[in-house]
Amino acid sequence: MTQPTGPRPQPPQSPQQSLPRGLRQRLNELPATLLRLRATAEQRLPVITRFAAQLVRINILDVATRLAAQIFLTALPLLFVVAAFAPQGVRNQLVDSLREVFGLSGAPLDQLQSVYQGGNDSFVQTTGVIGVLVALASATVCARVLQRLCERSWELPKSGTRIAAWRWFIWVCSWILIMIAQQPLRTGFGAGLWLGIPLSFAAGVLEWWWTQHLLLGARARWLPLLPGALLGAVAMTALSLTAKIYMPIAINNSQNKFGGLGPVFTLLSWLIVICAAVVGSISLGQVVATEPPVSHWLGPVLREQGPAGPAPRQDRPPQPATDTTGPAANTSGPNADPAGPTGPAGPADPAGPAGPAPDRAGS
Repeated sequence: MTQPTGPRPQPPQSPQQSLPRGLRQRLNELPATLLRLRATAEQRLPVITRFAAQLVRINILDVATRLAAQIFLTALPLLFVVAAFAPQGVRNQLVDSLREVFGLSGAPLDQLQSVYQGGNDSFVQTTGVIGVLVALASATVCARVLQRLCERSWELPKSGTRIAAWRWFIWVCSWILIMIAQQPLRTGFGAGLWLGIPLSFAAGVLEWWWTQHLLLGARARWLPLLPGALLGAVAMTALSLTAKIYMPIAINNSQNKFGGLGPVFTLLSWLIVICAAVVGSISLGQVVATEPPVSHWLGPVLREQGPAGPAPRQDRPPQPATDTTGPAANTSGPNADPAGPTGPAGPADPAGPAGPAPDRAGS
């Protein structure tokens, strides 16, 4: 059998082999260069590294989704229940506040106004005070999720139910009052955005500062909680301005495409964005407050923790100190006392420091 003559076909070259040698060498060194840049960034910017680790440890998407779902299922219905028992002026104020927070307009705003403006006598008779209390107890789930977020961010143990239960109710009641006051705050009591934005920011700082302190059971000092409150206020102020532009367009488009369920999906998605901003603000606030030099300015986090840390626990009573400065404290050399230093009182008693041995003859 004759072999075919002629040049053998060359195997196809990979894209990397077809590149110039200098470029191939740089591509081969790219992973090591990236690792070196990462190590340099971690050394020079430890806040970014700690913040990323904090978000992974807390699981920001899971916590934000859970918090948004609880607000949508329990907190927002509580506003309707409370408005049913409130005077007409409070209802109008709540409608204006919800319009400012979520940027409602058009048909969704008309539906919301019809719910709050309609007669609620039959609803009040059906629900009663017990229904309001049940709705209030259900809304405390939001406070529990926020409390767990704060405890995981600050690495504190879980509070007992008897200590934290009344704090949940107080937070829910204060949240209702804050929601009612959103419209006059954001409009600057009629003066415009030039006053409304600073007022909203200041109110947001106080809100998130007090929220962390309350839900942590007053275990943390006020000053270390300030960075998280500032970041939360910045995030909420920015999202409130964005909602006025984005939410009307998104709600109207979703309603045209999906009907009555479209605004529901849009509202839930926007709640997830808001809750993700809250989770990120509290997490980054903890990182900033515990990172030098800010930690030196704000002081220790826990109330019982001093500048040098908490006092160590003593399982046994402290032993009396032995005087080793006397002339009999000779522990080296040829005349060293094998029993150790005995102090200036003289040689050690053969019976030991505990006194003479008990008489064993009678036993």
